[in-house]
Amino acid sequence: MKKNIILGGGCFWCTEAIFKRTKGVEKVVPGYIGGNTLNPTYKEICTGLTGHAEVISIDYNTNLIDLRNILEIFFSTHDPTTLNRQGNDVGTQYRSSIFTNDKEEIKLISDLIISLDKSHEFNNKIVTSIENKTTFYVAENYHHNYYENNKNIPYCSIVISPKVEKFKKNNSKFLN
Repeated sequence: MKKNIILGGGCFWCTEAIFKRTKGVEKVVPGYIGGNTLNPTYKEICTGLTGHAEVISIDYNTNLIDLRNILEIFFSTHDPTTLNRQGNDVGTQYRSSIFTNDKEEIKLISDLIISLDKSHEFNNKIVTSIENKTTFYVAENYHHNYYENNKNIPYCSIVISPKVEKFKKNNSKFLN
């Protein structure tokens, strides 16, 4: 069965690169959600004034991967304990966030966050927000496959490549 989840783990270039390598993930689309501007642009999002988060929309096959596995990958490949920031990317647009309206998914997400906090997996408490899934706006074309198309630029080699390598090392059973 095919399902969809929308995840915000800071920069969507990073999360897209990881989930494009994940077994069972059929489609990853970078975009924006959670704000109040209609048809926002990247330039508008970067101001932090629209309320949107940079996210990826993931279509996945539940016969190959379940939501819990996707969430475990999500939490292990970004810092869910920093409010409105990932590394040098600062602002509400980079918040750690999950967008869904499904009550079962909300319970699963909440239970996983509680479990991770209790396990002290992270040094600080998880601040990932669970937000209502509203209109998802697809990002401009140049954001799609950004890592694959720009591996040699400093941001990709310094920030994204180590995250991809960490994913490969720690989640090999989920590699495409």
